[in-house]
Parts: sequence; C-alpha cells; structure tokens
Amino acid sequence: MDKPLNPMDKQLIAARFAKARNTYTREARVQQQVAEKMMQLIKEPYTRFRRVVEFGCGTGSYSRILLHTLQPEALLLNDLCREMEECVKELCDGTTVQFVPGDAEAIDFPGETDLITSCSTLQWFNDPGAFFTRCHQALVADGLLAFSTFGATNMHEIRQLTGHGLDYLSVEELQALLSPGFDILHAEEEVISLPFPTPQAVLKHLKQTGVTGTEKRMWTRSRLQSFCKEYTTRFSDAAGNVSLTYHPIYIIARKKTK
Repeated sequence: MDKPLNPMDKQLIAARFAKARNTYTREARVQQQVAEKMMQLIKEPYTRFRRVVEFGCGTGSYSRILLHTLQPEALLLNDLCREMEECVKELCDGTTVQFVPGDAEAIDFPGETDLITSCSTLQWFNDPGAFFTRCHQALVADGLLAFSTFGATNMHEIRQLTGHGLDYLSVEELQALLSPGFDILHAEEEVISLPFPTPQAVLKHLKQTGVTGTEKRMWTRSRLQSFCKEYTTRFSDAAGNVSLTYHPIYIIARKKTK
C-alpha cells in the first residue's frame, strides 16, 4: 500500500487525545469492550509472554488488563501523547513496566519481544505495512502481533454528514499487508451501534474520547444546527435515539520463521 496522500497530523491527534485524557476512560465504552475481548482472544490459546510491548496505550485501560492477566516480566507502554504517562504512572515501577512516549511508527521497539499488542490505535497510522515489518524485526521467533483497529463503517454517520473521517483498511487489506511476514491466526470484525439521545450527545462523546483527532473545521452555530437536523433525520431509531456505529477489527498474527 502506498503512503497516504494526506498524512496524519500527529501533533493534532496527540493534542486532542491529551485534552480528552480525563474523560476518555468514562466515555470510551466501546474501546473498553474491545480491550476486554482482545485479551480473551490472546489468553485462550497462548501461554507465556515474558516481554510485551503495547503501542498506543492511551489512558491505560488495556494496559491494566495486559499487566494483570498476562503478568509479563517486562511491559513497555508507548503512546504518541506524552501526557498519557500521568494516566499510567501507578503502573510504571521502573522495572517491570515502563512508559516511552513517541510515534510508534518512528521509535524502535526492543528486540526479543514476545508480544506486540494494541487496541484501537492502528487506524491513526500513516503506513501500517512498514510498521508491521518493524514489528516482525522486534519479535522473537513465533512472536505475536495482536491488535484491534476499526473498519470502513466506523462512524459512517459522521463521514456521511461532514465528509470527514479516517481512511480505514478492511480486514482483507490488513491481512494482505501482514501476509509477507506473518501467519494470521485469528481475524474477526463486528459492528456495534451505540445509542445517544441527541446528535449533540454524539459530538460530546467524540470530543471526550479524543477521536476527533483529524477534524480541523470549526463548528459554527449554523453548521451545528444543520448537522443535528440531518443526523436526526437520517440516523434516528423508533425510540427517538440516534446511533453512532463502531466497526472493530481484531487480528492475531504470528511471526513467520524461515
């Protein structure tokens, strides 16, 4: 896959997530659900992970599950947003758990890692294929890359009304990018529809989870009124709620060895 014509504004993404860090855990209901499912998928067939890297750790919801369930000897937490360190500081003991800020597409993960994992992060990457190659280099023989991301129908309501959204990869495209270096052990997708009382509540939810990370247009009063009217017309249910769609994808891949 070629690099995107419009690369992600990583500074803007980091700023939006930093601003939302105190409300993220409360609001990110789907992301928490995804993290719990990811752990079930990892722990069922696989045994011991001594050295683990989590990229895009955010406020640490998945990090806490990783630490308590897998009990690794070393857990490296990484996030683009330096401010996330304060959200995971009670986990970081300097020996077992460490936090390293930076863009996961640019920093080097330690070699001989058993598991590289993440929830709800890869959709913000510019070049997932190149990232998978670097993960392959950092993993031990038979090491695992296990992640969740989002697919094409994710937040389709927002894209339809604003013309703005991320360019999501399909589960088939992700598998194709992984296939040179990895065997796919598990690939799954699901669609989750969250109800909200009003379109304004949807926008507040998005702001409080930080996932407005690439939207740069200002919300004028007339734009907001038009958006809310159209949202209610097109995406209301019989109970009078409006919906917001999430489309999680789960992949577990094992490093191919020659």
